[in-house]
Amino acid sequence: MKLSKPHTLAEIAAIVDCRFVGDAHHVVSGINEIHRVVPGDITFVDHPKYVEKCLNSAATTIITNDETLTPPAGKALIFSANPFESYNFLAKFFMPFEPSTQAISPSATIGEGTLLQPGVVVGNHAVIGKNCILHANVVVYDYSVIGDNCIIHSNSVIGGDAFYVKKTETGYQRWHSIGRAVIEDDVEIGSCCTIDRGVSSDTIIGKGSKLDNQIHVGHDSIIGKNCLFAAQVGIAGVVDIEDDVILWGQVGVSKDLTIGRGAVVYAQSGVPKSLDAGKVYFGSPVGEAKHKMRELAAAQYLPELIRRMKEQE
Repeated sequence: MKLSKPHTLAEIAAIVDCRFVGDAHHVVSGINEIHRVVPGDITFVDHPKYVEKCLNSAATTIITNDETLTPPAGKALIFSANPFESYNFLAKFFMPFEPSTQAISPSATIGEGTLLQPGVVVGNHAVIGKNCILHANVVVYDYSVIGDNCIIHSNSVIGGDAFYVKKTETGYQRWHSIGRAVIEDDVEIGSCCTIDRGVSSDTIIGKGSKLDNQIHVGHDSIIGKNCLFAAQVGIAGVVDIEDDVILWGQVGVSKDLTIGRGAVVYAQSGVPKSLDAGKVYFGSPVGEAKHKMRELAAAQYLPELIRRMKEQE
């Protein structure tokens, strides 16, 4: 998330009441968790396993509990006994929860020619473009963005909080979601779909993509242009799906991976790792469809093969 205005390192450290190392005038322009950081962002690390990844990331300010660390050139450190708590505090500080007072927030922007059917809820600071149709009971959460010429069918939810929790000794603690859900122009979303906002950056559905009913897209995932997803597809967080990808019904996509441009994944497949562009896939775990089909064809001969082997013993 980009801050509404840049803050200095000293100002950020004062907000969380922590000591810092670095130039007091060092600029912090955004807040992001590690998966989507860009220069100017502040992030955190609280486990030794991820220290090097965090220090070498694009983030330029890092909250850490390791006071032996020295900031790399051009970066700054903030020392906190609980980096996650400090990060979450900053997220809530810069984007606190804002209760709604009516179904269509006065701070929302609705474009010319857009039709909102009965029961639609549009949250604070949401933006909806021109010539859209939102059918009955669609909910658009705060700060969500919907482009021009979009159709969203009944009971879909755009911009709900990220399913992102941290396990602690006392149970699971939720991250405060500060990202957005962004639906680009000419997108159609079926009934009962859920498009979660990013935990700290944007979840994006690319221009011209079409989603069937009962589809879930997780936090911070980026869907390319002209993609086609059939019913009950489930996509986890921080997934990059490039342009022109087709996912048929009940495909499940694991977190933090990439599906290359033009790939096709047949129904009921499970995707645990990144897929190359332009190929057709099938199975769980998924593989190239032509190989998987051969495996299935060969499997029918296994009982007879086993019987013959036993006879030869």
